[in-house]
Amino acid sequence: MGAPTTPAATGTPPLPIPAVPPANRALTRPRRRLVAAAAALVALAAVGAGSLLDLRTPAPKPTDAPAGEFSAGRAYEDVQVIAARSHVAGSPANEQVRVHLEQQLRGLGLETEVQDTVASEAGQLSGAAGGATLARVRNVVARLPGTDSTGRVFLVAHYDSVQTGPGGNDDAAGTSTILEVARALTTGPRLRNDIVFVLTDAEEACLCGASAFAASHPLAADGGVVLNLEARGSTGPVIMFETSRNNAKLVDVFGRAAPHPVGTSFAVEIYRALPNDTDFTAFLDQKFVGLNSAYIDGGAIYHTPLDTPAAMDRGSLQQHGDNALGLAREFGGTDLTDLRSGHDATYFPVPGGLVRYPGWLTLPLALLAVAAVAALGWLTRRSGRASTGRLAAGFALALVPIIVAPVAAQLLWLAITTIRPGYAELLDPYRPIWYRLAVLALATAILFTWYALTRRRIGPAALAVGGLAWLALLGVLLAVAVPGGAYLTTLPALAGALGGLVALRTRQTGPWPVVAVTAAAVVGVVILLPTVVLLFPALGMEKGGVAALVAVLLGLTALPVVDLLHPQAGGQRGLLALRARRLGVLPAGAAAVAAVVLAGVGLGVDRFDAAHPAPTHLMYALDAGTGQARWLSEETDPQPWTDGYVDGVADVGDDFPGLGGGELRAGPAQSANLPAPRLDVVADATSGGERTLRLRLTPQRTARLATLHVDTSTATVLRAEAAGRSVPVEPRAGKWGFGLVFHAPPTEGIEVTLTLRPVAGRVSLRAMDASDGLDALPGFRPRPPAVGVVGSHSSEMLAVARTYPI
Repeated sequence: MGAPTTPAATGTPPLPIPAVPPANRALTRPRRRLVAAAAALVALAAVGAGSLLDLRTPAPKPTDAPAGEFSAGRAYEDVQVIAARSHVAGSPANEQVRVHLEQQLRGLGLETEVQDTVASEAGQLSGAAGGATLARVRNVVARLPGTDSTGRVFLVAHYDSVQTGPGGNDDAAGTSTILEVARALTTGPRLRNDIVFVLTDAEEACLCGASAFAASHPLAADGGVVLNLEARGSTGPVIMFETSRNNAKLVDVFGRAAPHPVGTSFAVEIYRALPNDTDFTAFLDQKFVGLNSAYIDGGAIYHTPLDTPAAMDRGSLQQHGDNALGLAREFGGTDLTDLRSGHDATYFPVPGGLVRYPGWLTLPLALLAVAAVAALGWLTRRSGRASTGRLAAGFALALVPIIVAPVAAQLLWLAITTIRPGYAELLDPYRPIWYRLAVLALATAILFTWYALTRRRIGPAALAVGGLAWLALLGVLLAVAVPGGAYLTTLPALAGALGGLVALRTRQTGPWPVVAVTAAAVVGVVILLPTVVLLFPALGMEKGGVAALVAVLLGLTALPVVDLLHPQAGGQRGLLALRARRLGVLPAGAAAVAAVVLAGVGLGVDRFDAAHPAPTHLMYALDAGTGQARWLSEETDPQPWTDGYVDGVADVGDDFPGLGGGELRAGPAQSANLPAPRLDVVADATSGGERTLRLRLTPQRTARLATLHVDTSTATVLRAEAAGRSVPVEPRAGKWGFGLVFHAPPTEGIEVTLTLRPVAGRVSLRAMDASDGLDALPGFRPRPPAVGVVGSHSSEMLAVARTYPI
């Protein structure tokens, strides 16, 4: 074998490896970088401002608005009546609200009735922890007949409130919106299709009102289109956050008929995966199609005594009504026989409307984005702006801010909640804007720091391609796992790659490369900036890391524009290099300082006071058989006020199975003179080894709910009925293996029939009822002005239980 041939051996001089010129390491190299940067940033700021302004709520219309229009002023008058006080299902206050709704609808000349029945729960909300759940409900139903109906359009909202607040927003907003929409529709020409107004009862308890209507009301027998109206806060844009499956035709109607269409297919995907339910769930269970909408900002007051009419943003109410009226008219005049399209749509808001395209394009677009980024990488290498090694390094290093920013945001919130523990019990702080801005500033600081540290060695072009590569890969992953969210990264990656290709193929010293990369960044701003803004109220500050992640993805799409803020990359030595590094660190330092300052301002501004009280949770539980009583709390880190009642941890599942299992904070309490619910045997028969007990469970005081549980070590429950309704027999863990929860129990009591296979001589049953309000209890100290009630279905609950051996 001969010696290897080398350039020296052949006499050929070595080929020089060309250095990458500093100006060529970026996708653009304008002669006047500061002018180009200023122009690009102004353009992006203008587009961003337009995107955010488009999320604003409309101005509320006064009470003298034209009759055919929705007026928040008129609707607000109903809000004040509905939410005058707490009106939990079954209460006298709720009965007064129902009477008002009937009067309003009958006064419009509508066919109005009350569906008075017993229904089981829909979804897995509320009472499911204590067993199978039922309620007595009184739904108010009115119909506006169509001229040539092809189906029915159902406008749905619940009129009951939680026990802890009057429900000024949740859901007096939806209920009053429907009353005002009904008034507007009756003043104009009749529509083609029937419009049915459904004001449901016991949504907060168990979705039982909606379940009763959707499953058994004659008007629901043939299905139809449901528009459900909700609120989970006090302000902000109304978001269409849930749809039925195969929603493309529904979304098309929403996009063209809703005057203020805010909604994303990403939100629909996320909501479908969450264990949350509204009345809409009950209709989906019965194969209806439709849309679910709510405004969600201002979540600190959700389900609390602060959810009053005065807390409502009437602009949000106006948007609810404008959209509901527009959709009712559109669906009311449309052929409703074929609204299932066979696929979901991808959609998101842009200034002036809603972009939407078929869901089957999701994966092809994601793969196209990957191909476009690969082409950009190839052209970047071919043009000498980055080597293969630099491109690989840029791809690897771009993962750093994607991981670090959300982690840092979560750590920031952990530090803030350590200083202000009460935040842990809130969906969001009362005044969250400062904390939201702090998270965005922190994400910006991390992105800019990463860029300043890696830019000189790796090069701007390689980092830009690396960032776009991650967006494109995330787009493919989302297209497979969460198709409705793939647009978030696919479209910015595709736009960024196309912008980069244009920049590299045009004259580098002219304006067009800057125009190309700025236009690409505009796509990212239009798609991702509203997403960041909407994610904060949707997930709360507890999950602020998700918003930080999306903010970083937005920054990666705009890296070529960010680069214009820096001097030309690489090649500098001595004082020039030091000066370049210092200039590069300035934006990162400013953002870091801003994050600290904004978090500090948040802590200083958002203090707990009488108008913004610290949330606390307290219950009272009495065993009427033994006379023992306990204070209970769900607070993980009790506030000082709560700490005066609880001094340890206890599992009360054996004593109070109606409260569900799990550990609670507990402390001793004085025994109150309160009666347990009565349990009377109406009939007792044994046949073929089965024992059938007919029982009557009767609360001896005004109760919001009553529960009955069977000790399955004494008998196996084979079948069960309550108030004539079959109850599913699903064994539960623990001593009380079967249970049922009945909301809004009638004063005459509930008849329960149990078919058992006895294990012991006597069957042991545990009966409990629960009311609300702790003020009259011995040992209770009223809350100071700055101490409030957390939004919970068990806050302020007073439970009394007793065991009956039969």
